[in-house]
Amino acid sequence: MKRVAILGAGKGGSALLEMLVAAKRFQVQGIVDVNQKAPGINKALMLGIRTYDDWTKLPFEQIDVIIEATGLPQMAETVRTKAGPRIAVIPSHIAYFMFSLMEEKQLLVEQTRKHASLQETILQSTHDGMIAIDEHGSILLFNHAAERMSEVKAEAAIGRPIREILPSSQLERVVRTKKKEINHRLVLDNGVKIVTTRVPLMDQDRCIGALAVFKDITEVVELAEHVTNLKSVQTMLEAIIKSSEDAISVVDELGKGIMINPAYTRLTGLTPEQIIGQPATTDISEGESMHMQVLRTRRPVRGARMKVGPKKREVVVNVAPVIVDGALKGSVAVIHDMSEIKKLTDELEKAKQLIRNLEAKYTFEDIIGSSAEFQVAVKQAKLAASTPATILLRGESGTGKELFAHAIHNASSRKYNKFIRVNCAALSETLLESELFGYEEGAFSGAKRGGKRGLFEEANHGSIFLDEIGELSSSTQAKFLRVLQEKEIVRVGGTKAIPIDVRVIAATNVNLEKSIQDKTFREDLFYRLNKMPIYIPALKERLDDIPDLVDYLLSKLNADYGRNVEGVTVEALNLLMSYHWPGNVRELENILARAMIYMPYHSLYITAEHLPSLGVREKSMLKTPETKESEGSLQERVNEYEKQVILETLAKTGGNKTLAAKQLDISVRNLYYKLEKHGID
Repeated sequence: MKRVAILGAGKGGSALLEMLVAAKRFQVQGIVDVNQKAPGINKALMLGIRTYDDWTKLPFEQIDVIIEATGLPQMAETVRTKAGPRIAVIPSHIAYFMFSLMEEKQLLVEQTRKHASLQETILQSTHDGMIAIDEHGSILLFNHAAERMSEVKAEAAIGRPIREILPSSQLERVVRTKKKEINHRLVLDNGVKIVTTRVPLMDQDRCIGALAVFKDITEVVELAEHVTNLKSVQTMLEAIIKSSEDAISVVDELGKGIMINPAYTRLTGLTPEQIIGQPATTDISEGESMHMQVLRTRRPVRGARMKVGPKKREVVVNVAPVIVDGALKGSVAVIHDMSEIKKLTDELEKAKQLIRNLEAKYTFEDIIGSSAEFQVAVKQAKLAASTPATILLRGESGTGKELFAHAIHNASSRKYNKFIRVNCAALSETLLESELFGYEEGAFSGAKRGGKRGLFEEANHGSIFLDEIGELSSSTQAKFLRVLQEKEIVRVGGTKAIPIDVRVIAATNVNLEKSIQDKTFREDLFYRLNKMPIYIPALKERLDDIPDLVDYLLSKLNADYGRNVEGVTVEALNLLMSYHWPGNVRELENILARAMIYMPYHSLYITAEHLPSLGVREKSMLKTPETKESEGSLQERVNEYEKQVILETLAKTGGNKTLAAKQLDISVRNLYYKLEKHGID
């Protein structure tokens, strides 16, 4: 290593200092300048190199070379005389030549570095993958795009054989064949699909490597597959539209017809040639084109009625806009033939009528009440529903015994079979027997030819609800007992036993134990019925349930009357909860219904003023007629008086017929007879 001293710390000396310090073959022992603020002096101090203001102070014994960079005449000769022959003295003109060469070299190095950096940036920023190998198959280049597609890092790949990194690569073949391969498809080991071009790298006649440039075409392939799928979907949709029994027409954003299906032609009588490319109004006989309305408003239309085609078929149309990426592309209409709809509606009404007679409408979710007493009844009913046992529902009239019967049936394994309801007090003894058990042809005068199935037979595999079971006559009780014991019935006028599988749910509001003592109800039948008795508490025993009941009933009445009553005021609720409710929940519903009917239509809350008197029921509410004092025969006057007494009693009991019959000291069946006789609803 040569030990060097520099004379002159100006621009040239400072540049030489930098170059010598950067060179590994030189060690700078000092720098000299009379101006101690010269650039080279400051730089030397920063580098820890000794500085001098007089060159004669240099440690000549430690110096091999002195570079004179002052530019002063004869300076080099003076220094050479002082330094002696051992020390090489380089004059300033040679120093400047060295400086120029070194500066040019530095410039070339910088340009080369910039060029390499630019080349690297281009190679790494291109979206195309690039891989280069040498003549031995070792990887020389592996850019970022190649990393992304192959999922291999460049530092793990460069310098290693290509066959280890990408076994599927064919670059080594290009080195052997020296032939270019253009646009070859290849699937990488990770499943990425690419198209690649491979070229040999030639040095005159010698191949020194190969380069592959490739693009990821996975998305392109998936897009092509997606387009193919879209065509398949389009074909399938067209097949669906054409096979649909509903008439369908489609127009573009200008209202020109672009598609109809065969059902449309059958309904309107118009062919595709008459519709495709024509305005949307072409098929309208009477009415406005809903296609054009939807195209104007961009909103769907449902249930529009009009007449279409030359036959002026009455139809109902549903039209919806077709919007793709926020742009309106057209509209599609589904047209229904009104004659077919009317036919289906009639059939539906008949079916609903039949279902109303056979189905159980309510479930345990419809039973409202959270009081402890009431929840005991609900839990017992749910338990009873899971068994095949006969059930006896007990409680005052209006407590919801029929509601419980519905819920029990719907929670049982018989819920998909019939549910028959019978009010034993509403039918005469003879009629009730023939209705329950059926009759054979000729069993009595007026019997239908071929006989008739009874309600027990109709309810086979289902449930039968017998309300007011305490009103059964002795003979009917005996026949009913046989049903419970033998699981069979005998029709009126018949001798053949008919097996049945019926779940019996009975209900009563009378004291059956007292009826047994009075010999009006069979004791053995009572014990058959009383296997699972469920007592439903009266409303007066669960007043805390009134708020929930009011909410439920108002929702039901709003639907029935087309109102929007939101609730009751605090005063009205207090009034409802202070009443003794002889008519139970049925009476509560009647009172709320009357309040809703008589209150102003815009009112949202029932107030205390909207409620009728909750003491003795007002006679005006039941439209009790006045007694005619001196008109008509004796029988007419007696009938009129009887009617008035019944109405007054019903008013006092809140419409509770069982309680009214008890106060009038007549049977419930007799009361029903008199209600029908006097036309009282």
